[in-house]
Amino acid sequence: MTAEGYQALDEELKRLKTQERPAVIAAIAEARTHGDLSENAEYHAAKERQGWIEGRIAVIEDQIARAQIIDVSKLSGDQVKFGATVSVVDEDTEEEARYQIVGEHEADVRLGKISIASPIARAMIGKERGDVVEVNTPGGVKAYEILKIEWV
Repeated sequence: MTAEGYQALDEELKRLKTQERPAVIAAIAEARTHGDLSENAEYHAAKERQGWIEGRIAVIEDQIARAQIIDVSKLSGDQVKFGATVSVVDEDTEEEARYQIVGEHEADVRLGKISIASPIARAMIGKERGDVVEVNTPGGVKAYEILKIEWV
């Protein structure tokens, strides 16, 4: 994962442990004071939220423990690889797009970050500026020309 992705996970973990977990514990304690727990919707909602929080904490701790942090700013080269920011043009529509290839949990297409496991990223890995990559999409095969490879 990128250093930025690691930082985001670490911040989420801290927020869950220091804010969300204590808040849900307080909500459960408050709901218990309302009497019969079997028919107490607030109690059941708080317990469900607690389960989600604890599950998310476990997932993040596992991801952090197994993470290999890669500082993209120290990478370079003429070939597309993990961490690269790649500018491409769709050969059919002439639309340009810019993607950074990141770890699976960091991917967010709205921010221009695509997973290394995505079809377009897999097609681009190892390619160079000027190469054309073909990607199988639900709408058929799309061809993209690589315009620029950056290490930001």
